[in-house]
Amino acid sequence: MFITHLPKLHSHFSIFCPKPKILITSTLLSKSKTTPVSHFSSVTAAANTLLQNPDSQTKNLELEDVQEQNSHIEISVEKLFVPPDTDISSGSRPLSARILKGSNIVLSKYAGDAQVEQAEFVKSSVETEECPSDGKPEFALVGRSNVGKSSLLNSLVKRKKLALTSKKPGKTQCINHFRINESWYLVDLPGYGYAAAPHEVRTDWAKFTKDYFLNRPTLVSVFLLIDASIPAKKIDLEYASWLGQNQIPMTLVFTKCDKRKKKKNGGRRPEENLQDFLVLIQKFFQTVPPWIMTSSVTNQGRDEILLHMSQLRNYWLKH
Repeated sequence: MFITHLPKLHSHFSIFCPKPKILITSTLLSKSKTTPVSHFSSVTAAANTLLQNPDSQTKNLELEDVQEQNSHIEISVEKLFVPPDTDISSGSRPLSARILKGSNIVLSKYAGDAQVEQAEFVKSSVETEECPSDGKPEFALVGRSNVGKSSLLNSLVKRKKLALTSKKPGKTQCINHFRINESWYLVDLPGYGYAAAPHEVRTDWAKFTKDYFLNRPTLVSVFLLIDASIPAKKIDLEYASWLGQNQIPMTLVFTKCDKRKKKKNGGRRPEENLQDFLVLIQKFFQTVPPWIMTSSVTNQGRDEILLHMSQLRNYWLKH
């Protein structure tokens, strides 16, 4: 399997006792190999429980009441993502100042070279073997068909039309490689879910996408996009579980975090939907995967994702 070149990540949390809470407000990353602790079939049952009673999990979470445009999430140290070769007990800055804003990701010494100076479309492929063979590291974006994947890609590179966007879900039907700064790739993958395509075509997409995950040696991490404006979806939980079971490095990217529905109308804040998803994820993984809150409308999370990618990329290149 392709991930054999990636070292196993170790936790540094044991040095903390008791484990304090940290309020994520700092402006400051990584890479995750998550390990499942239960079978794929368990996802559906847990998701059904949440969907039937969405407040059952949230009542046990510590969410701070926040202003509309400046959200904060309390998070315990054991739920932080600590990159390899990172000692959170040392450093001149407090730990809270070493966490990427709107995420659970700790900054490490590998962060750098995060700006996008050049971006260009290279090619579309329908098989893993057809993908570029120059050995450059790459990051794959995947999510449900209307999660805002292409819009996020355009936001990352500050280009409105680099990736194909459409009001009709399912427009991405190939593995699309975009070369960044002549040194690494962003990869736009077919969306899953209710794409406007025949069933047999969607099946083919799923097949070659999973083959890409399992057999692409230059894949550094999959960025799984989750719509934070709506409650957790079973299909997203199933996809995350599959990635975990196959030990595919994964980062959760919560999109549409600018959409703040009023509670009096029955809406739930993005922070609440995010926390619900993380509660379900922890049932299937031994460690919490890295996650970031984003919005393609406000560019929230753009710089954080790029810094996160730079850290993953630099560590991958060194090891």
